[in-house]
Amino acid sequence: MSPYFAGIDIGSTMTKVVIMGDEIVASIIGPTGPEHRKLANKVIEEALIKAALSFEDLAYIVATGYGRINVPFADRQVTEITCHAKGIHHLLPKVKTIVDIGGQDSKGIKISNGKVTGFVMNDKCAAGTGRFLEIIADSLGVPLVKLGEISLTADKAAEISSTCTVFAEHEVINKLSGGESVANLVAGIHESVATRVYALVNKLKIEPEVAITGGGAKNIGLVKALEHKFGFPIVVPPEPLITGALGAALVGKEVYEKYASEGLVPTRSGHGLEEARLFS
Repeated sequence: MSPYFAGIDIGSTMTKVVIMGDEIVASIIGPTGPEHRKLANKVIEEALIKAALSFEDLAYIVATGYGRINVPFADRQVTEITCHAKGIHHLLPKVKTIVDIGGQDSKGIKISNGKVTGFVMNDKCAAGTGRFLEIIADSLGVPLVKLGEISLTADKAAEISSTCTVFAEHEVINKLSGGESVANLVAGIHESVATRVYALVNKLKIEPEVAITGGGAKNIGLVKALEHKFGFPIVVPPEPLITGALGAALVGKEVYEKYASEGLVPTRSGHGLEEARLFS
């Protein structure tokens, strides 16, 4: 039987797991809770049930993301920058620039043959992140998942001049009270986020193809606003939330195969990598 590998990506708002052999056999996406260690156990068990596998079937486990240090059974911890690059290159090998819009940060990543050649990150301010969109959605009384389709019905994008989340929220509420439509305000917020993200990613030398990952990739209005800023289409992976977890699983597969090429195989104690023993 071919070995299986798991990648677990504990983000600030969502946790993702991918289990793969030669291809993906199971993936899980769920909210990140406050107790990362218990959460890690729960989601890996759910993914294993979905894949009809046991923990002992996993040859190597890699953790990534905000909460990667809280995965006690992981054999290795790898940054999400590296894992997004691996995951996107596996799915979309022509991509050279990645835009990742997560719950608490946004990133730009340049890659070549799946390796990171440069990156920029905004993790100091909520503007330009999923949290910013969530706050505005709450202010407008609109479900977060509906923002994209609502913005497509706008007559025009309302001008949102504030770059701070708190001030932008007040500006949106004031404009709503003044008679501006919800659709125009949502479109304006998407333009505002796209402007900030473009300014961030433009610090790198942007090269197409460009792919978008993270929760922001599921917002069609935001994707279209970004395409307007970039000046060309942006590729959205089939499931943009799991690219980091997929990349983590791929890292595990590479490490395992490197051991195997040297006549070694990692053995697992159930709490991470214990040793490498010679093939008999």
